[in-house]
Amino acid sequence: MTREGWQGWDTYAPFYDWENAQTLGRRDVAFWRRIATRAPGPVLELGCGTGRVTMPLARAGVEIVGVDRSAPMLERARKRRRGGALKGTSHVRLVRADIRALPFGSGSFPTVIAPYGILQSLTRPRDLTAALDAVARVTASGGTFGIDLVPDVPKWREYSNRVQLRGRSNGAHLTLVESVRQDAKRRLTTFHQTFLERRGSRIQEHEFELTFRTLSVAEMSRQLERAGFRVDAVLGDYRGRPWDDRAEVWIILARR
Repeated sequence: MTREGWQGWDTYAPFYDWENAQTLGRRDVAFWRRIATRAPGPVLELGCGTGRVTMPLARAGVEIVGVDRSAPMLERARKRRRGGALKGTSHVRLVRADIRALPFGSGSFPTVIAPYGILQSLTRPRDLTAALDAVARVTASGGTFGIDLVPDVPKWREYSNRVQLRGRSNGAHLTLVESVRQDAKRRLTTFHQTFLERRGSRIQEHEFELTFRTLSVAEMSRQLERAGFRVDAVLGDYRGRPWDDRAEVWIILARR
C-alpha cells in the first residue's frame, strides 16, 4: 500500500529546521525572494512548513500566503512569526490546507511557488494531477508557477540504521539514525528516521517515515502543460544557470 505523502511530517516538525540547517540551509531563499518580489500581488507558497522560506520573503515585503497540511509545522511557523521574525510586518498568512484542494478563489495569485521538492511528497500520479489542477485554478492568467525538484532522491542507496547527523538543538543532544528503502516500480524513496533526543540521562526516541516520488523534468513539464501551463525556463541551480540532467537542482518556471 502506498503511503500518503503527508504522513510523517507532524512528527518531523520539531527537527525539520535543525536537520535542514545542516543540509540545504538557506541556499534557495535568495532565488525564491527574487521570484516573489517581482510578483504584482500576493504569492502562494505550497508546503510552507516551519516558514523557512516564507518568513524571509515576508521580511522582504512580499505579501505571501503559506499553506501546509501539518498543524505542528504551521505552529512552528506561527511561533517564528510571533517571535519577532517579521519585525512588526503583516505580510504573511498561514493556512492549513491540502495542496490537492487549495481553498482559494480562481486566479487569486499571480505567483505560486513550490520550493525544495514539495511536489515530490505527492506519492501517486493522481495526487500530482490534483495538485497541479488546483494550482492552475488559483493562478492568475499570465501568472508564474515555480517548482524546485530534488534530483538525487532515486540515487540514495538502501541502508539500515545509519547515523547521519549529530548535534545540539534547544539544549538537547540530537542523533539522527536513518534507513532508506527504494521502490523502483513505484519510483518511491522512503526515509525511515529516528531522532534520539538526549537531555541529561533521559533519551526520547521520535520515529517516523517520509516518502518521496521521483519526478523528471520531462514528466513534470508534460504534467504542467496538461494542466494549462507553459514552461518558460528550466534552471540547474539557484543562481539561474541552465539545466542539464547532472544539475544540483531542477527548477521549472512555468506560465499560466
